[in-house]
Amino acid sequence: MPGSVPPQPSPPTVDAAAMPPVPVSGPAHRLRVTLLMAGSCLPILGAVLIAPVLPKMQDHFETVPGAKALVPLALTIPALALAVLAPFAGVIVDRLGRKPLLVVATSLYAVFGTAPLWLDSLGGIIASRALVGVAEAAVMTCCTTLIGDYYTGGRRVKYLALQTMCASASATVFFVLGGAAGSAGWRVPFWVYAVSLALAPLMATLLPDPATHADPSPADTQRPFPVRQMAGVCALTFFGAMVFYTVPVEMSYLLDDLGVENSGAIGVATAIASAATAAGALAFARLKRSPDPVLPAALAVCAVGFGAMFLAGNAPLLVVGAVINCVGTGILLPVLLTTAMSRLAYEDRGRGTGLWTAAFFGGEFLCPLVLLAGEAAVGSLAAAVGLLGLATALVATGLWATTRRRTQPVDLTATP
Repeated sequence: MPGSVPPQPSPPTVDAAAMPPVPVSGPAHRLRVTLLMAGSCLPILGAVLIAPVLPKMQDHFETVPGAKALVPLALTIPALALAVLAPFAGVIVDRLGRKPLLVVATSLYAVFGTAPLWLDSLGGIIASRALVGVAEAAVMTCCTTLIGDYYTGGRRVKYLALQTMCASASATVFFVLGGAAGSAGWRVPFWVYAVSLALAPLMATLLPDPATHADPSPADTQRPFPVRQMAGVCALTFFGAMVFYTVPVEMSYLLDDLGVENSGAIGVATAIASAATAAGALAFARLKRSPDPVLPAALAVCAVGFGAMFLAGNAPLLVVGAVINCVGTGILLPVLLTTAMSRLAYEDRGRGTGLWTAAFFGGEFLCPLVLLAGEAAVGSLAAAVGLLGLATALVATGLWATTRRRTQPVDLTATP
């Protein structure tokens, strides 16, 4: 008699609904979460703080050959350094420990971040910005890994989503702060990097060492790294990062193409989109289900937003499309991160998080280049965004079909 088997489960995960290794309430818990969220915002600080003062830097170094290309590089090179070095930071995290590396990297972040205050060479400033990216790679990898170490199950999902919310909100705050400080001179915003000197001693004092809670078995220590599972998650993360950063990077240009040139109006539109990203992350944190089936839905929402932005003939419709897209990206980022974390044991978590971080920031770095190439190919930035929306819809469809196949009964008629 032909039969069927029950729906096939998703790939096994190492995350269980076990009790978390640290307390999840009380003042110590709140301080721990605050420090991890603050540390997670440092790479965002490096990415957006000096954006408002780039024209002033351009004027200051106008006599330097190639300054027109080199000054913007000062903004983007930390993301490139972070993407390249995050996997190595992950290996160091697993070998030397999370907390010591986090404290050292947070301290060095202030040293490298404030270096342009006394550097007069544009080349020296760019080098210091690359070193900021090195510190960011360690800080971001350690903070995300510690969230995975400290929390399990629904709590982990909650705090990974909170990490996304804090990053989205801080981007708007840092942009405004950089603009306000930059009115006093292009060097002034670099003082803000010194805030990490206050975070480092607090991290050293208040963050518990997760190694004291780890008790790996011999089988765990000999288990191979989950290369295939992480390769798939990282590939999706690389693409997802381009989807995530399209609105923050290109919104001002899209508005300009529609005749909106007022910087205040552009800032308000970008802030509204950032709020939508935080709302999406909050919605994901409230979901009581596995992240796997949520991923194609999140990408589908992003694709709808891109489509609306492509078709928008005026600024209000463009903002509506951006909001729809950012709701999807707010869900997308914690879904990808939670999926990666659920497939990593303690011994692999640093390396896995480093690879995920590299994929995400690599996608961030290439996002404007990909859209620039798309614009050259199809004739306008809006059309390039529409093309990216089509690609996003295709990826969502492929993931949905794959998820559906996993849950279909398997016919064993042909089985001997």
